[in-house]
Amino acid sequence: MSERFSCVGDDDEREAGLEAAKAALQSQKLVVTPTDTVYGIAADAFDADAVAALLAAKGRGRHMPPPVLVGSTMTLDALATGVEPYVYTMVEALWPGPLTVICHQQDSLAWDLGETRGTVAVRMPDDATTLALLQRTGPLAVSSANLTGHPAATTVVEAEEQLGDSVAVYLDGGPSGSGVPSTIVDCTGERPRIVRPGAVTAERLAELGLEVA
Repeated sequence: MSERFSCVGDDDEREAGLEAAKAALQSQKLVVTPTDTVYGIAADAFDADAVAALLAAKGRGRHMPPPVLVGSTMTLDALATGVEPYVYTMVEALWPGPLTVICHQQDSLAWDLGETRGTVAVRMPDDATTLALLQRTGPLAVSSANLTGHPAATTVVEAEEQLGDSVAVYLDGGPSGSGVPSTIVDCTGERPRIVRPGAVTAERLAELGLEVA
């Protein structure tokens, strides 16, 4: 049976929700949480069974591994290696925010996100509730809170209608930010390459002095 907690306007319920979400994630269960783009479904990034459960809940295969959300820009270097200098330019200007960067992952990471081909997609979301959760849990594997092929959820109700009891805890942060997904940028080469257009435009990256491939 799922639990839903309001994280708007009631500090006590928000705190209870964050603690319930932390406990669920530590028990290999799934949590839905708001972000600045759309609602996300989260699992412990370092628990392969939990990540597999996330993919199953969405009806998605291992060929579409989830991104990893972090609570601090400093966590990027713990997850990625060989990070190009322009990546730091981007994250310094645009994190927290709707920018996901794909980098080469650290070889020492003991996780299984799916068929990542040695990369990791990382984002720091601009949402107070999710950042508070990340501070308690560490990095989380998070994908949009919807069934594959269906519209991404922009409210907790939409997420619950699609995912139901496959999720243990729903954190209700009200309507999500923009409803526009994050921009995904492949940063494994000498120049950034947009692989999914989103809330951060190519023009915005150019304003940072970046030459986008």
